[in-house]
Amino acid sequence: MRQSPVNRILILLKTDGPQLASTIGGALGISSEAARQQLTKMGEEGLVEPVTEAASGRGRPRQLWHLTAAGNRQFPDGHADLTATLLATMTRQLGQSAVDAVISARETETLKRYRSEIDVTADLPSRVATLAAIRTREGYMADHWQEEDGSLVLVENHCPICAAATVCAGFCRSELETFCATLAADVEREEHILLGARRCAYRIRAI
Repeated sequence: MRQSPVNRILILLKTDGPQLASTIGGALGISSEAARQQLTKMGEEGLVEPVTEAASGRGRPRQLWHLTAAGNRQFPDGHADLTATLLATMTRQLGQSAVDAVISARETETLKRYRSEIDVTADLPSRVATLAAIRTREGYMADHWQEEDGSLVLVENHCPICAAATVCAGFCRSELETFCATLAADVEREEHILLGARRCAYRIRAI
């Protein structure tokens, strides 16, 4: 099914970060002015907003379009409000140990599922590629690549469990440990949505 211009712009800003109107127009195959008109309309709906940033050197300031909180909410959130409420109630009623037990059980199940799909005999780039595909299927909008120094990067442009992770940081710790165990590699989180980054990014190196 053909996506609407609004959805295409939302996805572009979600996956590639803030963009110039001209860049968005090029990606959509329309003029910069047409893109600007669409962005202005989306801005009136509260989905995007322009932020003026200084250009490098002596260039003119650039106007980059960002997703707003409302724009980010257009992506799956994994029943955010219900999840956050349940976790907060569980912590109050049953204590942190009960939440830790839930996280541990989820980690065990996730690790088992990932290992069933990832070939441990494959090279590390192949394992990372498979993990990225799995995470994309789960709603994380993942991407991956290899750097010149040989390290690999896995990025997740969306977090469908962000509300749960906000209430309980143990989910983020658990996912990092799951990546390490699944890939049999050293995994370091370099960008973190919960710390204000627009995405989560991981640096992966062979052990």
